Amino acid sequence: MTNTATAPRPDAAPPIARHYGMDWLRIAAFALLILYHIGLVYAPWNFHVKSPHVADWVVVPMLALNAWRLALLFVVSGYATRALLRRAGGVTAFARNRTMRLVVPLLFGVIVVVPPQPWIELVTKHGYGFGLPHFWIHDYFRFGTLDGLVLPTWNHLWFVGYLWVYTMALAVLIALVRTSWLQRVFDRAFGGVGVLVLPLAWLLAVHLRWFPMRGETHALFDDPVAHAIYLPAFLFGFGLAGSAAAMAAIRRWWKVAGLAAIAGYGVKAAAELNWPGAIPIARDFLPVYLSAHSVQQWGAIVALIGLADRFLDRDHPRRTMLTEAVFPFYLIHQTIIVAVVWALRRFAPSAPIEFAITLAATVAGCWAFYLAGRRIGWLRPLIGLRPRLEPRAMPARVATQS
Repeated sequence: MTNTATAPRPDAAPPIARHYGMDWLRIAAFALLILYHIGLVYAPWNFHVKSPHVADWVVVPMLALNAWRLALLFVVSGYATRALLRRAGGVTAFARNRTMRLVVPLLFGVIVVVPPQPWIELVTKHGYGFGLPHFWIHDYFRFGTLDGLVLPTWNHLWFVGYLWVYTMALAVLIALVRTSWLQRVFDRAFGGVGVLVLPLAWLLAVHLRWFPMRGETHALFDDPVAHAIYLPAFLFGFGLAGSAAAMAAIRRWWKVAGLAAIAGYGVKAAAELNWPGAIPIARDFLPVYLSAHSVQQWGAIVALIGLADRFLDRDHPRRTMLTEAVFPFYLIHQTIIVAVVWALRRFAPSAPIEFAITLAATVAGCWAFYLAGRRIGWLRPLIGLRPRLEPRAMPARVATQS
């Protein structure tokens, strides 16, 4: 008897051709995230460690990215999830595989990769007087707070936790509902100008009506604004992977979306220049600012998908390695940034030299982490890579069948 929990759905669509442009967009999105996190060292926003060269003007270029960077990551993750579901061969196998590929690295990250970040934050901001080993053994796993920091913490790895939760919710939906009709609804809704209008209307409601000026907490159970943005973005990416109509609409409207995103950014940059630093934006201008934020957020995502579809949908020998390296890079990059900036404080380099060293050290450290981890069999699953197949597995199987 066929196991319906693991067998392919009878309403499943045919396999999706690989879109290399979306692969390149995912690679670029994570590369920009690394630059953004280095920028947080210099912007007057809260971060785990700060440079002595913090400057208000850094906010202006940061605003070019902060509206859409995370939502784009969830869109491209949802898009990739569609292909992973097809390859898994069933919902149960898919959920099991995604749990191993997300939760195992998340736990490894929380236990091993992240701890230097809160330790450095405590040392630099709160005068914590113990070394990293003492902190790791005695204070990090307190399951409470220390000078306002909740420990242990996932810090930047919240994205992995949210992605797993959204993926499991999607698996439940697929197991309970015939998704073919949902895909038809998606195609009709986003197969025309709706690909611009409907998500924008949702974001305007989120930012203007439901959660105006409410920040994200990344605490999972107390983060309504993040879930209101990122879960729909993830589901949109999943639907887009099976929708020729929606991709055709993006192909048609991406230039308009790009111009709208630039205009939205212009409004936000002008507001920052007019109310710099800690000066609050005038109350009467807030609806304009939040509307511009929403327009920039979705317009940039549509424009970037359109650019990837138009110019990047081609393979390259390095694409496979870069696609595989993205997750290990994400796991380690913020710890390297925080550690390098903290270590450089005693040398007091100028801002350009500090930035250059931090960027170079982060890229080099990420590559070292990935290249070393991929060679060590037991470490591969801990950094989000598939287990290495034994080289003799195939001949043994063939011999058994003969």
